[in-house]
Amino acid sequence: MRTYDVIIVGAGSMGMSAGYYLAKRGLKTLLLDAFDPPHTEGSHHGEPRLIRHAYSGGPAYISLALRAHRLWDELEGESGEQLLEARGVLNMADPEQYSYRTRAKEAAGFGIPVEMLDAVEVRKRWPGINLPDHYEAMYEPTAGYLYSEKCVAAYRRLALAAGAELLPYTPVERIAVEAGGSASVHTRSGVFHADRVIVSAGAWFWALEPFVKLPIRAVRKAVGWFEAKEELFAEQRFPGFTFGGPGGGYYGFPSIGGAGVKIGRHDGGNEWRPGEPLEPFGSYSSDEGDLRSTLEAYMPQAAGKLLRGAVCKYELTPDESFIIDRHPEHPGVLLAGGFSGHGFKFASAVGEILADLAEKGKTGHDISLFALARFDKETVA
Repeated sequence: MRTYDVIIVGAGSMGMSAGYYLAKRGLKTLLLDAFDPPHTEGSHHGEPRLIRHAYSGGPAYISLALRAHRLWDELEGESGEQLLEARGVLNMADPEQYSYRTRAKEAAGFGIPVEMLDAVEVRKRWPGINLPDHYEAMYEPTAGYLYSEKCVAAYRRLALAAGAELLPYTPVERIAVEAGGSASVHTRSGVFHADRVIVSAGAWFWALEPFVKLPIRAVRKAVGWFEAKEELFAEQRFPGFTFGGPGGGYYGFPSIGGAGVKIGRHDGGNEWRPGEPLEPFGSYSSDEGDLRSTLEAYMPQAAGKLLRGAVCKYELTPDESFIIDRHPEHPGVLLAGGFSGHGFKFASAVGEILADLAEKGKTGHDISLFALARFDKETVA
């Protein structure tokens, strides 16, 4: 019982999604995780996560976002749970820093509804926003947010029901590939074998060196929930949002169920390596300070008492685009990582892609943008 069609190393959002699609297709699948997903040791906790369609990065990302949304809808139907709230996303930026014009034009080519708004219209529609006069905004009415932990839990439940096996608290010590291409995955619980392995180790890719070396660095990120005026910021009347300006890039969510406005900073952060402690929220003055100062500047009536703080991890590639490719020396090993803080919304589609590659050796999705070949050879092994 230690031989499988596919072994998945790392059963977070991407790995659990892939496990579901593989098991559903009848492949004997083993999922291994160092913790017990969904958990707070990776990047998929601290609900929710934005899902947008008018995406930067061009048609490949837009097409993937649309496919991911359809798959989330299917998961909702199969699980019987509401996982996605299509309450809109408002993207705001200083046009001297960033313009949404190209993104809106590309989205229109896919039939995605977007509205370009000036600051006056933004303030009129959402009185809680204090947007400077020269700022621009792009509103996506069909975008929204996902309940990340519920999504991972739904994939887990359905994957196991379809026959997948999951071993939590089973960190992988090493992976070895035999001359014929079959792989052995070594853990403290024993050695497991498969012809194909998917490695979706998140911030723990470093721990698998020298078997695989990827240009991914893990970064500690802080998010906070702040007391806000419910009549302005409750989920029924306020969308998900992003800000881009001289003070950095931020994202956030309405007050869901009275939990307060959630906000996080996309750029910045402190580097982290496996084995190091992940310092709790409040360890740095910037944890609350950056978030609060942004709210005070743009959404002052959402800059109330800090209700809760949390930390998670980004796994950043140099260009902040994903890695979805085969191991450069072992074609039976698939690599999925470097989702750079904006990957969760795509987890459904990435799982489908990984299942395609593991089962058929190819996928109908355009994943050329995510190839390892874009990096210098010395950064990949």
